[in-house]
Amino acid sequence: MAEDKNLHNVEDVNPDKENVSAQEEYSLNDDRRVKVLSPGAMVAKRFFRNRTAVFGMAVLIIMFIFSFIGGLITPYGESELFYRVDYQQKEYASAIENKEYRYKGTADFSAIVQAQMLLAINSHKDSFTWDKINYYVAQEADNLYRCSNEAGELIGIAYKAIFNPAKQGTSLELDALLETQKAYANGGGTYTVGGETYVMDAEGNITKDGEDFGYISVYNIQALMSDVFLSREFKEQVIAEIEAGVDDFVFTDVDGVEHEYKLAFVPANNRYTITQATETRVYDRYSAPSKEHPFGTDKNGMDVMTRLMYGGRVSLVIGFVVEFIATAIALILGGIAGYFGGWVDNLIMRIVDIFYCIPSMPILIIIGAAMDNASVPPKTRMIYLMLILGVLGWPGLARLIRGQILSLREQEFMTATEATGLSYRRRIFQHLIPNVVPQTIVSVTMGLGGTILTESSLSFLGLGVRFPFASWGNIINDVNDTYVLQHYLFIWIPAGVLLLATVLAFNLVGDGLRDAFDPKMKR
Repeated sequence: MAEDKNLHNVEDVNPDKENVSAQEEYSLNDDRRVKVLSPGAMVAKRFFRNRTAVFGMAVLIIMFIFSFIGGLITPYGESELFYRVDYQQKEYASAIENKEYRYKGTADFSAIVQAQMLLAINSHKDSFTWDKINYYVAQEADNLYRCSNEAGELIGIAYKAIFNPAKQGTSLELDALLETQKAYANGGGTYTVGGETYVMDAEGNITKDGEDFGYISVYNIQALMSDVFLSREFKEQVIAEIEAGVDDFVFTDVDGVEHEYKLAFVPANNRYTITQATETRVYDRYSAPSKEHPFGTDKNGMDVMTRLMYGGRVSLVIGFVVEFIATAIALILGGIAGYFGGWVDNLIMRIVDIFYCIPSMPILIIIGAAMDNASVPPKTRMIYLMLILGVLGWPGLARLIRGQILSLREQEFMTATEATGLSYRRRIFQHLIPNVVPQTIVSVTMGLGGTILTESSLSFLGLGVRFPFASWGNIINDVNDTYVLQHYLFIWIPAGVLLLATVLAFNLVGDGLRDAFDPKMKR
């Protein structure tokens, strides 16, 4: 009976053990299940267990989507300019109360003769001599003098009252101007010059053939542009505003359009500057973030968000291309040096030492300045930048690969490759190099951040990527003074944040890959 009981107990226990064994066999936490995973799957599993590395990978995915896909779906172009309508005060005319003599005359009435005439007037002389020629001065009225040559011919006059024509293109010859000035000094009247009859009233208004011809004023008001004609109504309003001490006024032109003007007195030349508020189409510079431009616009009137998308594309592409060039050189030279050793190793390591001694940043600054002087096109400049950074960036990785291969070449699988008679090329590139790829990937991943920072630094200094291409570095370059730095944070903070996040993400992913490839890491 006891044996039967024990047998019954054994039978009761064995099914449970089988169930437990089956459950353990299909458990995801069983070490035996982990052992059947491929090396790549084990690396991936260790990598995705690292939360910081996964976070870095997620950030990089977001950056790639933002840069490459965002640039395709944005409605704006990389270098598209935006404008806005703005009212700007532009210099329109000037006004001065004339208290100095003005001159008009023939070709003989040169500037030197005018100066000598003024000296004679101030000295109350009726004649003067210049260049062995005698000239005669006669006062015709108050503030009106005439100058004649030795033959008694009129060659010029000096006057202070200003003739203002009623129509554009109207002017007075020397004789007519002299008679007009006389009539004004005498309180008006009728006078005839050259068969033309003029009538002036006591206020200085002049008519000719019954039509308005012009008027005399002590103010000289002139438009800045020679093709702009200032009407009498405008001049009279300017004079009224000056006498009233008003700084701005509104004038309605002949077409019924109102314009705003400002008066500003300039003590240096004792005149008034008249500026007009003009509707002008200008670049939409430093526009604040809005629905149309979520990150605002930059100093060129371009959409900052679009520039960030294209700039990220350029910065990431430059980073990967530079690391690809550096990795290719490092794999070839590091692999050859590590496998052959001896004088080959010494030669390549001395080349590495030489490249280590090259001051990279000064060289890059000099080359950038040289490309500026040579006016290298922006696209060609970017290609040169990638090649130069790649050629200067391989020594550290080559030394790492060489050290790995030195330890790998003494292992049994390399002895087997020699025994089978494989060529040097196949031994190095089919058996040694694949075994150093994991460490190379880690080094390249962590080096990408440094490459992007180098490119951004050069672009910030104006020596890297140039307009019209965008990069995060030359976007930050918009902060060219303290005013922009303080008042337009939306220009440089987004680019700085994207640059910081990308470099940090590459470093986190590199750390995660380094831990994942380490066979001593816990599973």
